[in-house]
Amino acid sequence: MVLNYIWIGFFLVAFIIGLVQLIFFQDYGVFERIMTSSFDMAKFAVMDIALPLAGVMTLWLGILNVGERAGAIRFLARIIGPFFHKLFPEIPADHPANGQLLMNFSANMLGLDNAATPLGLKAMQSLQELNPKKDTASNAQIMFLALNTSGLTIIPVSILAQRSILGAANPTDVFIPILISTYVATLTAILFVGIRQRLNLLNKTVIAWIGGITLFLASLVVWFSTLSSEEMAKTSSVLSNLTIFLIIIIFFSGALYKKVNVWDAFIEGAKGGFQTSIKIIPYLVGMLVGIGVFRASGAMDLLTNGISWIVASLGFDTRFVDSLPTAFMKPLSGSGARAMMVESMKMYGPDSFTGRLSCLFQGAADTTFYIVALYFGSVGIKNTRYAVVAGLMADLAGAIAAISLAYLFFG
Repeated sequence: MVLNYIWIGFFLVAFIIGLVQLIFFQDYGVFERIMTSSFDMAKFAVMDIALPLAGVMTLWLGILNVGERAGAIRFLARIIGPFFHKLFPEIPADHPANGQLLMNFSANMLGLDNAATPLGLKAMQSLQELNPKKDTASNAQIMFLALNTSGLTIIPVSILAQRSILGAANPTDVFIPILISTYVATLTAILFVGIRQRLNLLNKTVIAWIGGITLFLASLVVWFSTLSSEEMAKTSSVLSNLTIFLIIIIFFSGALYKKVNVWDAFIEGAKGGFQTSIKIIPYLVGMLVGIGVFRASGAMDLLTNGISWIVASLGFDTRFVDSLPTAFMKPLSGSGARAMMVESMKMYGPDSFTGRLSCLFQGAADTTFYIVALYFGSVGIKNTRYAVVAGLMADLAGAIAAISLAYLFFG
């Protein structure tokens, strides 16, 4: 229901602002820009997202089926089971969904979006099998969506690469603030959903896992901070790709050990890739078109200017306001937020306060509305309950942390 009102709101706000610009400012091209954006975004949803995703989905659903037949996913489920059982009590301890969730989160943490998406779609399908109300999001699905929208990423390779391309003196100087920001967003997602679902988050298992992850991230931060920008980019690239390929080799080796026909298992799983990609097209088109008309109408610019005026009136520093378009766009569109980040660095400089904060916003969270439309759309969920609110709460926490850390690290 929340998603329904937000989607309609995009069009209504765009229409009202368009009329104001037409009547009072004689901007005769505003509705042409809005309609052009709607067509462009509809094409983008199909040609640049859904169809390319079909190939990736086909590959990874096939590989995942090999892993399931080999028992690798159930093995991962037994390891992570105690912790996940506290966050996802609806999932049986030995259910394959536990391993699929772990692999999805691992791929996201490594910044491997192409691998994380099909893994996440497979996990959502497994959660849907356990869902008693097929058109309504279950508690487990909401927790899964909230953790995905929090966007926990250990290695923000694309952001560091873009800073290097644009000539930043030290492209990796945003690495630690991004890592802390995205971790704050993830903790917020766990706490918000956990409280709503009345989960016991103070038990030894949850505290031990979160404490262990915190220690691991801290150690990783210390290690990466000792590397030069070139060494960091090279090391992160090797680790990311090696990890994913190692997973494939482990799956194949396990299947051969258990005398599974790897080729047949791959083909059997891969058959669902194209169907899943086609199924999500209506959801992607609807959401991305709504975002497109909202942005083309000038609503985003008005929102930013209004916030700047309020902040200045209160006597606070307004430097962070110039970076807000990236933060506003991030829950709506990953590519749009990336464009805002690049635009900020080009306009103000990659080593400026605005340029760096834009990078922190880009890495602090993920595209909430895109993820909701993609994952829930793939299994036919219509009633998302409080999933969108949980995702936006994580986005807000990540954004606030990013602003605080930007002033702390970069003055």
